[in-house]
Amino acid sequence: MDLRAYQQQAIASDRIPTDPDVSAIAPLLGLAGETGELLSEYKKHLRDRDVHPLPKERIAEELGDLLWYIANVASKSGLDLNDIAEKNLAKARDRWTERHRLVREPFDRFAEPDERLPRQFDVQLTQAIEDADVKSRAFLNGKQIGNDLTDNSYSNDGYRFHDVFHLSYAAVLGWSPVTRKLVNVKRKTNKKIDEVQDGGRATAIEEGISAFVFEYALEHNRLEGATRVDGDILKLIKNATRKLEVNECTAAEWEHAILTGYAAWRIIENNGGGWVRLDLDARTITASVSAPS
Repeated sequence: MDLRAYQQQAIASDRIPTDPDVSAIAPLLGLAGETGELLSEYKKHLRDRDVHPLPKERIAEELGDLLWYIANVASKSGLDLNDIAEKNLAKARDRWTERHRLVREPFDRFAEPDERLPRQFDVQLTQAIEDADVKSRAFLNGKQIGNDLTDNSYSNDGYRFHDVFHLSYAAVLGWSPVTRKLVNVKRKTNKKIDEVQDGGRATAIEEGISAFVFEYALEHNRLEGATRVDGDILKLIKNATRKLEVNECTAAEWEHAILTGYAAWRIIENNGGGWVRLDLDARTITASVSAPS
């Protein structure tokens, strides 16, 4: 049965009083009640497994009741179950489909050759103590890129090496206004793309994501051993970048970029510097203490 047809027939069988307050809250209470009944049945099954089986018919009945109340809430909210189902599947695909393992066309494929991110390159990161501050520097082909960076903090927490995160976004997502500026491949030929996609606003958004995720990581063991990133963090990132080209990337891709970026950053931070190798075709970033061969 089509969900829309089910919704129409379900609301036709509605006997909930039409008083606005009762009509709105009753199906929500019904959802809570039916969920409780299903949980109670499962609890009895866990406790008295041998004498209290959990037949499929009972599960189906409770799920059917839940579906009726869901349809009722949707109808009274002016929503369509088909649309709800489609949007929910899209959300699930965005969060859980491992799109980072698929080939993605570069965002800058139509740009001039000298305005495209290099497909493979190595960046060296070093640190030194100057004026009582620990500073990091990044080098590409032996030439410094960007400015000296400190932790911008009262404690030495390693944020001075946060360029690794931007490099990870470039490698895994194919997107990073900060990296474009560092390696001098902003798309200046197209003034609108340069302004919107590679300009100050996009750069500020990326820097904000880097700083926000860093605070989250510090509270979670620097993401060491982590296999997932909190879904609320990924949702915030997706909302912040919804008007940028990187919005095409899924939450799963962002998660992969963050986790692999932190794996590289931990090596660099633990050793006070090192090298990172980017491969935008393979969508990988790896770190080593010595120069890659």
